Formats: sequence, structure tokens, C-alpha cells
Amino acid sequence: MSESRQPGPAGRSPTVADVLALPVVASGDPRVVTGAEHLGRPVRWVHVTELTDPASFLKGGELVLTTGMPLPDDPAGVRRYVDELAAVGAAALVIELVRRYHRPPDALVRACRARGLPLVTLARDVNFLEVTQVVHTLIVGHQADAIHRTQRVHEAFTALTLRGAGPEEVLRAAAEMSGRTVVLENLVHLALVCEPSGTTVRAALADWERRSRTTPATDRAGVSGPEGWLAAPVEYQGERWGRVVMLPAALPGRVFGPEDVTVLERTAMALTIARLTRPTPWERTAHRNALRDLVERRHRSPGDARARVAALGLPAEHARFVAVLADLPPSERDTGAAEARLCEELTATGARALVGLLSPTRLGVLLALRPSRPWREAVEEVSRTVLDAAPGATVSAGAPAEDLADAARSFREAARVAEATEPGRSLPPGRSFHERSDIGLRRLLYALRDDLRVQDYAERLLGPLLDHDARHGTDLVATLRGYLDAAGNKTEAARSAGLSRETVYQRLRIIERLLGRDLESGEQRTELHVALHAVDALRASPRTRPGGGTDEFFPGPGS
Repeated sequence: MSESRQPGPAGRSPTVADVLALPVVASGDPRVVTGAEHLGRPVRWVHVTELTDPASFLKGGELVLTTGMPLPDDPAGVRRYVDELAAVGAAALVIELVRRYHRPPDALVRACRARGLPLVTLARDVNFLEVTQVVHTLIVGHQADAIHRTQRVHEAFTALTLRGAGPEEVLRAAAEMSGRTVVLENLVHLALVCEPSGTTVRAALADWERRSRTTPATDRAGVSGPEGWLAAPVEYQGERWGRVVMLPAALPGRVFGPEDVTVLERTAMALTIARLTRPTPWERTAHRNALRDLVERRHRSPGDARARVAALGLPAEHARFVAVLADLPPSERDTGAAEARLCEELTATGARALVGLLSPTRLGVLLALRPSRPWREAVEEVSRTVLDAAPGATVSAGAPAEDLADAARSFREAARVAEATEPGRSLPPGRSFHERSDIGLRRLLYALRDDLRVQDYAERLLGPLLDHDARHGTDLVATLRGYLDAAGNKTEAARSAGLSRETVYQRLRIIERLLGRDLESGEQRTELHVALHAVDALRASPRTRPGGGTDEFFPGPGS
């Protein structure tokens, strides 16, 4: 590989350290005398000088090469020489100890140390012209590469915009291009999307609102705040809507460069356009995504989950969490509108909750409650709010989770309750939602109605009786049901059916013969009673989604 392609990582100008590592410079046995902590400064040009006032010809970022011949003899003149170089922003001073000096003057060392200017000595003769050619070739090559990279950035974001990419995809592209963590927040400092790079969501979003409020807003892409965030505004219909933030790298010394600014500016522009073309508020989308990630345990760690939820404004510590599912009726055509109404109503009540669609007809709500608050009371308020927003909905709740990491279990429980709830099923007085304690035998069998083992059980025990009724127009199943409901009391069964005892006795003997069962056996009566409930569950009409298909037991990521 040639010397012109040897400096540090692609994507930045060569630094002082990169130049010192070049063979053409390393052959002079360079030694850093002062300013070792500043060797990461970029070198934008090389300037060879034998003038006593070289600063007047510099613009900043130059690596100054000298034989030491022009240095003033007096300490005051040396300080003035160094002060002028430092004031103009020279990257470093390299002095050759071959002709005039064989060790760096003490006055020069003191002056460079005082101004933080890297001072490098060369013990052997070096061809300054060759150094200039090599470094300038590197710099020009870097500039050409930077132009190409900037062009690729513009092309990538243009493609995202034309494709109608959402905020998650736009931020993911920004994080990949910059190698930095990128966060989108709204005007009230809620972090809606976080794409980490080289760190975790927990580290990026910890104490987000406080940190964000200490970072002043800027009218254009720029660095601000105590942590040195690079931020750019995102607008909506001509007004500031929020901002996109690029966090500093975890590695020290990696400062923001022009390409980072370009990436962030294009990110902000793509988000502004996407905000206009996507009618669903991004706050609602953020709630949906956060809920689905919790339900499906897609977070890398419990700490990441807590940080993300807290950045959306939901208490993540010292709270209990309750999952609520609302299955919307088929008449609810616009589920997005129902979701919006529920969000508005819950906000008006002061509830601390995440709300979002988990599937086309299923709304999810995660309530964060004070540990002392009765959870059923809170769920009842949410349930009545749901029913006001979407009359005919069925509301189910899971048991409380003492930690956010257990919220998925509460959602699974609520989903099982929903699956076991028959349409139109009555509830205890004063309660408008279903919970686990409501699941008895009938609801359990209803939830399991699609299981082939349940279907086989019902058919095996009652098939002959059902076939007989169908062929002969009889109603022996009703007689059996009345007898079993009366706990085997034939007199009570006859009275309830309006039949004589002799008729009931006769029918029960036929049933025993058809089924090959002894109705005097308590165990066999129980088996038949369960089979009857299974038949009822199999005959019940399943809830359907618009467009066909039944409710999913547990919504998936593609819902």
C-alpha cells in the first residue's frame, strides 16, 4: 500500500498522530515533547516555513514544519511566535533538530506547553517537500472521499423519502451512516424513537427528559448542552414539532464532523417530510411499538425496557403494571379512530398508560399504578372509558405485575381471558371487564374450542346421541342436559322440562343405550356434562375480524 493511503480511519481528515506515523516522517525519529493529548487534531494542510511570523499566512489546522532557523533568540519573541500559531489554530509545530538546534529550546517547550500546542521534534533530517506531497495527497484524497460519501448520504435519504419510510427506518439509517446513537423526541421532550449505536437503549435514554431540557434547542443543526449533543429541529406544517438528536460517541476524542452534520440535517429533512405524509401521530406509533416490544419481550434487557418506557413518560419504577385488552366490535370500522379516542379520553382522566393497537381489532393498554391503588378500580375506569369510546367492545384484564419486566405475563393472561370470553357474556354487577377469576369450565372450553382433542372428546361421548336426534327429529340431548343440570335428580329434571317422570325415565334409558353409559355413575355424568359444554363452545360463533379470520390468541409483530 502506498504512503498516500495510510492514515487513520476513513471518513475523517488525517490527524497529527496519523502524519507522525507516516514512514516519510517516522524516518526522522519524531518525539512528542508537548501536547500529546492533542494529537487527534485534524491536519488540513502542511506549511513549511522559515519566517519569523508564519501565522499571518495560516488559516488554521496546518501542520507547521521548520528547521528552527527563524525562531527568535529571546524568550519573549519565542512566546509571541507560539502565541500567534496557537491563536490561528495551527494543528502542531514540528521542528527539525539538525541545523540550528540539537535539543528544543526551553523557552519553546514552555510556550507550547502553556498554549496546548503539540511540539514535535525530529532527530534526523527529513525531506519537508516529500512530507508536504504525501500529506497533501492524503488530504485531497480525503476531500474527494468526503464528497463521495456526502453524495451517498443524500442519495440514501432521497431514496428513503421517496419510499415513504417512517421515523424508525430513517433513524436506523442515520445511526448506521454515522455510527452514533440517534434519538427522535417531540416538543415536550418525550423520546419516541431511539436507534442505539455502540451503546444500549438504557444508557442512551437514562433520565432523558431532564438531560434533554438542559440542552437548548437550536434553529439549525448544531452542538449544544452540557453533554455536547448534535441536534437539528424537525418541523410540521411550518412549526417546530420536535428535534432529532445525535449523541456523542462513547469513545473519547471522536468529535462531530461535517459528515455527521450532513447526516443529521438530511435526517431532520426526511423526518419533516415523513411527518407530513404520515397522518398517524408519531406519539401513537411510539406507544404501539413500545407495547408490542413489551408483549413480545423484544427488549435486550429489562433496563432497556424501563428506559424506553420512562422516556415516553410512563413511570418505570415504584409502580405496578396492569395489562388491559379491548377487542373492538366488527362494527368499529376505523380502529385508528377508536385508538385516538381512547388515548384522548385516558389522557383527560390523568391515567398513566401506554395505548396502542396490537392487532387490527385489539387495543392494548398498559397501566402504571401507584402500589397502593386498587388495580380493579383503575381497570374499571379504563374499561368504562373504552366502552364509551367504542361501544360493544369486550375488555379483558390480566393480574398486576410488580415489575415492568413481568408486564408480558399480564398481557398473556389478559389474552387468555379474552379468548375464553364468549360474545355477549354477562358480567357481575358493577364490573365492565373480564378477568381470570371469570374463567370457569364453560369459558375454558370456549377458549379451547379449536383444539382437535376437545372436538374429538365431544364427538366421541355425544356423537351417537347427536346423530340420533338429527335422524329422528328427537331432542334427547335436551333431556340429558336437564338431567345433568339437575345433578341426576330425575324428578327435578321432569319438572323443569314439563314432562312426566315416566317419560324422562324412558328417554334416559334410550340415552344410556345409545351412549353406552351408566347415568347413575357420578363420574360418567361429569364426563357427559363436560362434553355438553364442549358442544356448546363448538357451536358458539367465534369473534371475527373485518376481512375475515378469527382473533389471534396473542398478537404478533406483523399485526
